Amino acid sequence: MDPLERIAAALERLSPPPPPAADPSAHPVYLWRGDTLAAARGAGTLPLAMLHGIDRQKAALVANLRRLAAGHAAQDVLLWGARGTGKSALVKSAVAAVQGEGGDLALVEVATLASLPALFGRLAGVPRGFALFLDDLGFDAPAEARTLRSLLEGGAEPRPANVRLIVTANRRHLVVRDLAEQDSAINPRDSVDDQLALADRFGLSLGFHVLDQEGYLTIVAAYAAAHGLDYDPDEAVRWATQRGSRSGRVAWHYIVDLAGRAGRALHGADAG
Repeated sequence: MDPLERIAAALERLSPPPPPAADPSAHPVYLWRGDTLAAARGAGTLPLAMLHGIDRQKAALVANLRRLAAGHAAQDVLLWGARGTGKSALVKSAVAAVQGEGGDLALVEVATLASLPALFGRLAGVPRGFALFLDDLGFDAPAEARTLRSLLEGGAEPRPANVRLIVTANRRHLVVRDLAEQDSAINPRDSVDDQLALADRFGLSLGFHVLDQEGYLTIVAAYAAAHGLDYDPDEAVRWATQRGSRSGRVAWHYIVDLAGRAGRALHGADAG
């Protein structure tokens, strides 16, 4: 064996073997990194009752996930709107709530869009529902959006009935308008239609909007009560003003700061 072959063999012995694929019927939450399904240690969920100001969105998403868990027809979901308003937190909490009711449903956090067909093949035929979670999705080119559109439609091979996509985004149409216009310079109307064509592929679209001051303070009060912390409403408002935003995420960051100043540790989920 020549030196290069010996080096290659040594490196192969040193490299850890790939982790075994997790049983798709055994765990509540998974991570899909493009080639292997791995069980997650946890999703970091908040109780649904801790998510304020989004009652309509909560009810609609939970109802849809219950159908998916029961093997009934269910929609793909787009959660869109202002940053920090609880979109990601709601997805995790709603899945956990359905699981807590006994629903046979798993959450799969997906990192790469291109690998979705392989994941569909992995989950097809498994006797449970799967919510495939693509968080904070946006596209740098219209062609990428068309890839998702094709996946939502099923392409040449139908998508498994037990699998639905749950997508969060900061804008409803996912594609930046000027990029869409670059791709369709002949007719600007085509660029608008291109954006709407993707958004319309989601059977359930839930909007999230910036909180008013009352809603923001309601969230602060709920977090403070849950963690046994005293807070000053005026200070909480100043915290949000300095950050230029009122949202559940900003409220949580204020609670983290409050707990730190009080010499307290916080245990539980992030409110993003």
